[in-house]
Amino acid sequence: MPPSASQDLDLAHRDTRRTVQLDDYTRFLDRERIERIYEKAEALQHLHVVHVNSTFYGGGVAELLDDLTLLMNNVGITTGWRVIQGAPDFFSITKKMHNALQGGSIHLTDLKKKHYEDIVYKNAVRTHLDRHNMVVVHDPQPLPLIQHYHRNGPWIWQCHVDLSAPDRELWRYLQSFIEHYDGVVVSLDAYTQSLDTPQRTITPAIDPFAIKNKELSEAEINERLAHYDIPRDQPLVVQISRFDRWKDPEGVIEAFKKAHEEVDATLVLLGNVATDDPEGKEVYESLLDEETERIRILSVEDTALVNALQRRAAVVLQKSLREGFGLTVTEAMWKGSAVVGGNVGGIRHQIEDGENGFLVDSIDEAAAADRGAHSESRPPRDARHEGPSDRPRAVSAPPHAGGLPRSLRRLRDALPAERLTSPGATMEPVSPHAGPA
Repeated sequence: MPPSASQDLDLAHRDTRRTVQLDDYTRFLDRERIERIYEKAEALQHLHVVHVNSTFYGGGVAELLDDLTLLMNNVGITTGWRVIQGAPDFFSITKKMHNALQGGSIHLTDLKKKHYEDIVYKNAVRTHLDRHNMVVVHDPQPLPLIQHYHRNGPWIWQCHVDLSAPDRELWRYLQSFIEHYDGVVVSLDAYTQSLDTPQRTITPAIDPFAIKNKELSEAEINERLAHYDIPRDQPLVVQISRFDRWKDPEGVIEAFKKAHEEVDATLVLLGNVATDDPEGKEVYESLLDEETERIRILSVEDTALVNALQRRAAVVLQKSLREGFGLTVTEAMWKGSAVVGGNVGGIRHQIEDGENGFLVDSIDEAAAADRGAHSESRPPRDARHEGPSDRPRAVSAPPHAGGLPRSLRRLRDALPAERLTSPGATMEPVSPHAGPA
């Protein structure tokens, strides 16, 4: 059962009724499953949980936390969200770490390590996490935080990137922090590593109530496209992602040019520049010379435009070279769109090649798949997947409410039982450099 009004106010110290409620998900989940989620959450309502990452917007992790933290509060688990701060040189180092975790190279000097650890320590001084019963730290940027606290409960490190082939030198360095955690969460089983720390897999989820995913009328779609002067006289080919080399925007443009020799269409590359990704602006600006009447490159924060493009597109591309999961694929499939994706990471766990989309390993394959997808007529909007039972099978990431019980269960299963049932027991610090109480 949902928490009572008085209990909800005691936990959150505010009225949460203006946010999406778990009961709203009865449109997508049956009542029995909703009740099971409440039951799982009830066992965790004594916890004060906090998530820590490196940006409030501009990436998939921020989008996930924006929805998940509100939903956790709604089911009675007091949950906060903290963001670490840093200058561009700090995020330049962590971006190189991000790239190296996905198989890129890195020149990891002692100076870079020191700067990385010093900035994280400064964040520890002004971010008071000692009294939280569970701390979930996301990705490498805030990873060393765990050294600086008297912990009052389990700490979890959740990594959202493709860890199938990390740079070994960097991994050994980060592992010295990771092994202090009580649990590690990755997006796919293929990303688990040789660790003493218990590991679990949690696939991410989309929020069907977000502006990015809610239903749009034809008039609303047309208004957004017209606002950005996006041509509507030819089919649209769309890729939506951060401006990141791993998303291969150059390859998308080259593949489109090849396909465009035989198929009339307009390409729209829509992205943003995350605050913790200093390379994004450079990647975006490097693409601008490719703009033509039929190749549009946009850097805007407009989730309604994302929705409109995904719904109107004849083909949605996600030609990533590495991909932790690929929620843009999930979003497009949720809307019934044709999808062509790189044969990597989480994308190949969502697309069944030739069944509900195409997986590609090269620019030539992407061009051929683009042409092939165009050759199939696009169904009218009222004939596309509209009900929960009609969603494409490859939408393996369900709405947030569907993902919540897996998050609760797997986080709980990864931890010693006494650390959940005895929230008042203070653990010994793992480092003599304890932060403020």
